[in-house]
Amino acid sequence: MRLFVAIDVPEDVRGRIARFASDLRAQAPRARWVQIEGAHLSLKFIGEVPDSLLDAIRPALAPMRAPAPIEIEYRGCGFFPNAHRPRVFWVGVNAPATLAELATEIERVLVPLGVPRESREFQPHLTLARFHHPSECGELRRAIVQIAVPEFGRTVAREFHLYQSQLQPQGPIYTRLETYVFAPVP
Repeated sequence: MRLFVAIDVPEDVRGRIARFASDLRAQAPRARWVQIEGAHLSLKFIGEVPDSLLDAIRPALAPMRAPAPIEIEYRGCGFFPNAHRPRVFWVGVNAPATLAELATEIERVLVPLGVPRESREFQPHLTLARFHHPSECGELRRAIVQIAVPEFGRTVAREFHLYQSQLQPQGPIYTRLETYVFAPVP
């Protein structure tokens, strides 16, 4: 079973991102573009685990709390690890430190269950495309330099979800397994 923890991206934000990505696809036709309909803000990729571990993961995530809802802004775009050697094209996520703290706490409670700690620092983003080779995105790099910083919208998050991801040839299928409210509703 392949699992991850994420915050859902609102439909209106996904729509703006989808239009943005659609306008740029011709600039990188060999890239592997993601399906924006399934876009989510990952807090922790758990990966492949035995089905039996799900019974331990569900209650471990239940106590997660933040002092207040988290305002999230989706804006900007860029490349990981950088524009000279791109592997991923992404949409930026601006949020207070509370978001990173929530991701860190999720990771902290999962490590004792055998879920490995991330080797990289948490950098919230939405992946738009992946590249096998930097040459696949030369035109895309030039195109995004010419545009204004894209703004996709804001949301206020109060909950995150545990998802199962089933990889299929046509793209992954995401199934929500559990919802966790981490901030009080006013």
